[in-house]
Parts: sequence; structure tokens; C-alpha cells
Amino acid sequence: MTEASPTALPADFAGDLDERTAAGIAAALGRRIRSGALAPGTRLPTVREVARELRVSPATVSQAWRALAATGAITARGRAGTFVGEKREAPIGRYQRLHSPSDNAFRVDLSRGTPDPALLPDLAAALHALSRDTAPGDLSAHYLGEAVLPALADTLRADWPWPCERLTVLDGALDAVDRLLGAHVRFGDPVIVEDPCFPPFLDLLARLGARPVAVPLDESGFRPSEFARAFDGPAPRAVILQPRANNPTGASLDAARVRELTALLGPQPALIIEDDHSAGIASTALRSLAAHFPDRGVYIRSYSKSHGADLRLAVAGGPAALLDPVVERRMLGPGWSSRLLQRVLSTMLHDPDARATVAQARLEYRRRAEVLRRALARHDVIVAAGDGINVWLPVSDENAAMISLAAAGIKAAPGGPFEAGARPATDHLRLTLGGGLGDTDIAWLAAELAAAAAATPTYRRIRRS
Repeated sequence: MTEASPTALPADFAGDLDERTAAGIAAALGRRIRSGALAPGTRLPTVREVARELRVSPATVSQAWRALAATGAITARGRAGTFVGEKREAPIGRYQRLHSPSDNAFRVDLSRGTPDPALLPDLAAALHALSRDTAPGDLSAHYLGEAVLPALADTLRADWPWPCERLTVLDGALDAVDRLLGAHVRFGDPVIVEDPCFPPFLDLLARLGARPVAVPLDESGFRPSEFARAFDGPAPRAVILQPRANNPTGASLDAARVRELTALLGPQPALIIEDDHSAGIASTALRSLAAHFPDRGVYIRSYSKSHGADLRLAVAGGPAALLDPVVERRMLGPGWSSRLLQRVLSTMLHDPDARATVAQARLEYRRRAEVLRRALARHDVIVAAGDGINVWLPVSDENAAMISLAAAGIKAAPGGPFEAGARPATDHLRLTLGGGLGDTDIAWLAAELAAAAAATPTYRRIRRS
């Protein structure tokens, strides 16, 4: 590669800075690199030259350069200087690693994290009812209608945790979290996350250059003492949590824990982003932390696990100051979530058969979890009680357990991608109670899971032919 001579920063670079801090400089230069304005191989000015041009200290620029180098955006070549890094494919995130293509050779697939299709309401019945009860003109697509159907909004507000200022429909809970983070979190911002945590949250924060602050969970959510310590350093910009049926542990907030966390959050300015991803199928009553902070809390309710992932619908409710920037930015892209799908959801929310199906699914997931936990206990494998469609299985060694299960024709999700902080004392696998478990021989499955839980790296299992 031909090395370019030292170059000054683009003439308008200083004007592109959000702030003259290490985070602001790193974010601005990162944008230039990602956009192609600074090509791979471009030699950057020295730290002192940049500091002089921007009128900041060399230490500030050095900190920004280290952050960019850690992401591969720039690379130092000793005396030769610092250069824009080679353009690379986007890194494979935790979520992509977790959801590799399924192998049809597996007898049972417990890795997917998705609901059992047999327990979802009948979408065809909802479409039929909608076409029967709606005038043809009312289903026509148009651009000037309300982003959220008024009838759906009325239904949602009647059952919302608090009388929030704004409601908006988005394309799933993860889309809602993504857009809220994009609107309100900046490069370098600390953001409190659960540990273990839903892996896409960590991927989204990594893409933004935000810093996850991992707070361990117990069966009732964030541990209060560790949660308090998360505020000892730079003030966290936001808190992301799943109030019930945490994915992967199944942990849910209880009333006492909400009181403790509310007291700790009271003097802090952090935004609260609450992802109720298992609304409808979770057996635990909702204890909303966001409801205690209506001026800076957003509660997200997903309908993917209860009514169907392909609806791609979730609803976010909170203050206008947090949601209006999301809605306004979205108008430059998709604009709104399909009103036709909103009508389908509204139909199902009112249909007695659909409501009964969701209620039955909730009971069935709880039954499956209880049956599996009892079967594992007979093998002296104790799994903490939880809610939702996942079970967090403790194992001696993650890799050895995955190999043991694969040999038995069972696929599980590794626990590693869910770890947000320091490596825990005990490895885990995540097991999903959705499709693949309903008709499985539970006694056989529990025996194989127990063997996998005890497997070590030197463990070799001999099977009878």
C-alpha cells in the first residue's frame, strides 16, 4: 500500500464535533472513517498536531485515538505514524454467533429462543375477521394517517403501566431499543445492563461506542448493592432492563426490588429503557421500574412471543422528550409500522379465542418449565426458578456441555454470549421451552442435560450402540 503523506484533518472537522472531548473527537473521526471521507491507509496528523488544531490537550486526543484503535478504525505503525485502518466486514455480533443456522441432524433444538408456533393465536382467523368486519376502503394503504391506529392506542392505554405522554408502534422490541439508544446515547456513554444480558443489547452498544456497565442479577433482578456501585464512576446515561422473564435467566422484578432500585435511581438522571419482551406469556405480574420515572422512563411491550414474531410489532410508551426524536427520525426511513398489521394485532387483542390461546400458552410454558426443573432435580441438577420460555442451566464447562449434548442430538445456546461482565463462577447454557420440547421424552432429555452439566473438558462419554 502506498502511504499518504501526513494530512491535516478535514477543514470542517472541528465544526463536526459534538464536543471537544475524547468521546466527541473519536465519534467525529469515526463517522468520517465509516462514511469513506477518510479512506483506508490515510495517514493521520500527529496527536500534537490534532491537539493544536482543535485546541485541546494531547492527552484528550490520545484517549480518542486509543478508543478508535481498539475498534480497528485506526492503526499505529510506530515511527511511521497512525493510519486509517483497512475497511473490514462488520464484526459478527453476539446475537449472530448465538443464532447460527440450525443443523437438521439435531433431534431436539432448544437453542432458538423463539415461542412454540403451536401456541400462537391463529393469524388466519384474525385476517378473516378483519376482512369480514372492515370496509375495503379502510384497509387501503395511505401516507397521511396516524402512525398509531387510534383504536389500538385506546386498547393499549387502558392496560399500560402508567398514563404515559406518548405511545408509538415500532417493528419489534429490539427495533425500539435500537432507536432509543440511537437517539439518546452517544459514543463513550456508560449504560447499565443486566448480567447476564440479552446479547443484541451489547451489540447495539458496541456499534454506538457506548460502554456497558454490567450489574449482576439474582432471581429478583438487579442486585441492589452492585446497582448502587454502578453509579460510583461517570454517571450512566441509561439503564436497559427486562422487568420480567429475563432472557436468559427468567428472573423477574418483585415489588420489594422495585422499591430498592427506585430509591437508588431517584437522584440519578439516567434514562430507563424497559423491554417487556415476554408480555402476554409471562406468568409473573409486571413490576415496572420505568413507571416510577414517567419523565425519563420508556416501557416497551412486545407481541412477538405472545402473538407472532412475524407481526414485528412492539409498542413503546413514555415521555414526549424521549419518544418524539425517535418518531421524527423514523419518518425519514420506514415512517411507521404497517397499519394493516396494527389492525391484525388489535383484532387479536379483542378476540376471545386469541386471548384464550395466549392464556393457554402462558400456562403451558410454565408447566414445561416446572416439569423440566423437577426432572433435572431428580439428577441433582438444580435450576433456579424463572419465568418465560427460557431455562438457565448451570454446567461445569460450557464447551464440554455443548459437545455432550450434540452427541445426544440436542442443540442448546451457549451461555457465553449473554455474559455482560466478568466471567461468572459457573458456566451456563440457555434452553428454550418453545418448539422442540412439547413432545420430547422429558426423562431422556433430563438425563442427557444432567450428563452435559457434569461434563468437563476431559470428559469422554461412551454410548451403547
